[in-house]
Amino acid sequence: MQNTQFRIPALAAAGMLASLAACSAHAAGPYVVLDGHRFQIEVAADDPSRERGLMFRESMPADHGMLFIFDDAQVRTFWMKNTHIPLDILYFDQNYKLVSVQQRVPPCLNSGNNCPVYPSEGDARYVLELNAGMAGKLGIKPGDVLSVHR
Repeated sequence: MQNTQFRIPALAAAGMLASLAACSAHAAGPYVVLDGHRFQIEVAADDPSRERGLMFRESMPADHGMLFIFDDAQVRTFWMKNTHIPLDILYFDQNYKLVSVQQRVPPCLNSGNNCPVYPSEGDARYVLELNAGMAGKLGIKPGDVLSVHR
């Protein structure tokens, strides 16, 4: 009978530990919140990481993205050279306010340096790339604010 009495608290404690581990795993790493939706992000804050971006990736989880951080705000132009994943490209100003969106940008493979470019419609300091269709699905529009947690 003693074994039964101790088994229930031990199982409850194990369940709590598993829940806490799952919560801390979800909280680990940088993320952004846009329109109430959370995305785990990779950060590209230097020239080599910004140049590589999401090139050569075959997929990206739906709740992930890449945040490009620049030192200043100016019109930003992105392209999809060697990018296998169609993307939405969201351009934010220095206050994290959405300036413009390029939706459902197709991959550009085997085109050398002849890939089309996708500019922002205003000065941008931050650029967030998400899977294609996500901006439309969430109803993202200019003026929305990005919350960044690193």
